[in-house]
Amino acid sequence: MNKNIKLAVAGAVLALSASAANAGIVIPAGEWTVDIGGNVNTFTTWTKAKATNAITGGIAGAGDAGSTSTTNNFTTGLLPHFLSVSGSTRQNDLDVAFTISLQPGTSNKSAFGNQSSQNNRQAFVTFGDKSWGSVKVGKDLGVFASDAILSDMTLLGVGSAAGSAGGNTTLGRIGTGYIYADWKPQISYTTPNFNGFQATAAISQAWSLQDVSVLGMAGSADGTTGRIDGGKRGGAAPAYEGKASYSFNANGVDGKVWVSGIAQKIILQGQTGKALEDDVAYAGDIGATVNAAGFGVTGYYYAGQAIGTTGQFIGGVEKATGKTRDSDGGYIQVTYALPTKTKVGISWGESNLDRASGESADSDIVKSNEMWTAGVYHPLTKHLNLVAEYSHVSSENQRGQENTNNIGSLGAILFF
Repeated sequence: MNKNIKLAVAGAVLALSASAANAGIVIPAGEWTVDIGGNVNTFTTWTKAKATNAITGGIAGAGDAGSTSTTNNFTTGLLPHFLSVSGSTRQNDLDVAFTISLQPGTSNKSAFGNQSSQNNRQAFVTFGDKSWGSVKVGKDLGVFASDAILSDMTLLGVGSAAGSAGGNTTLGRIGTGYIYADWKPQISYTTPNFNGFQATAAISQAWSLQDVSVLGMAGSADGTTGRIDGGKRGGAAPAYEGKASYSFNANGVDGKVWVSGIAQKIILQGQTGKALEDDVAYAGDIGATVNAAGFGVTGYYYAGQAIGTTGQFIGGVEKATGKTRDSDGGYIQVTYALPTKTKVGISWGESNLDRASGESADSDIVKSNEMWTAGVYHPLTKHLNLVAEYSHVSSENQRGQENTNNIGSLGAILFF
């Protein structure tokens, strides 16, 4: 199994102890060892939406025509299908490796078109040596908040079903406890493992500021759309990301403690006569997960300025004035392994977006997205896991109006 899939699975196993392969399909090829791995998963979901309030950036979608509505969908979960090809070799006293992967979805966008979304999340090379560390060049999971998603129990399931209709994945707990790490072009350096301590520093592609309305989960009364600066990239400077962690395993107790952060210069383009209150966005987080006697406990918290909510730099700046918004959030999660090896878990999380200085409280902009999730994860075989989840999602706007979704899901995920 390729490096990043192993990281994802390791994060899920850390929370769930769900069964997964330790390696993919390994093929010796001359000086190279080729590894083909990935996962296939599909879920059916039922989402019951209540209330029809306009909440721009809300995760909980509104009901239909002023009433409760129920929607069924078939989709991949928080993880899309993954097909990855990796290769590794030792040359000139360096460990050299590459990974390229594709991520097709399950959901059809239309009946006749029969089209599903597809991502291209990974294409990178690494080189280094255990004596001094390794360098990564290419596109891979971002550094900031990466451990938050890798420790999320809904990584093997659905969590919030928002974004699944015709899209590539569900949201899991993204936007209801942490900000998405995203898949970024980057150059990063990771130190050797010093008895459990390890650190990573990176420069990555800077994202642009975006209106919170681009989340598009629940609709917007003011009809605002588009990006604040009209593009996907964030200007002349890269983003700066870093992470430090300590992993431990002793006396039947194992776990990990980590901190990470991000800082990026931000600009307003095409906004004549407006200036940013602060031209740097930043955020930091702290988290820990501990496993003992069949129990797993995870706690996580993040906070930042202009970082936005759900996705990085979404809603971090009030467009009319250029003033920044603060945001924070986190989640707690408890799991337990039954004698049958079935994992049961419950988690709660919330993401908050504050108003900018002087911004009206009479606003449709999201104030908070909150979710409770209960899940059952059963390893039917060494590679195949059956998953059932129930989630309650609530979204509140700045004026105090709320939408709620109740989401049930059933499905399976196979690692190879």
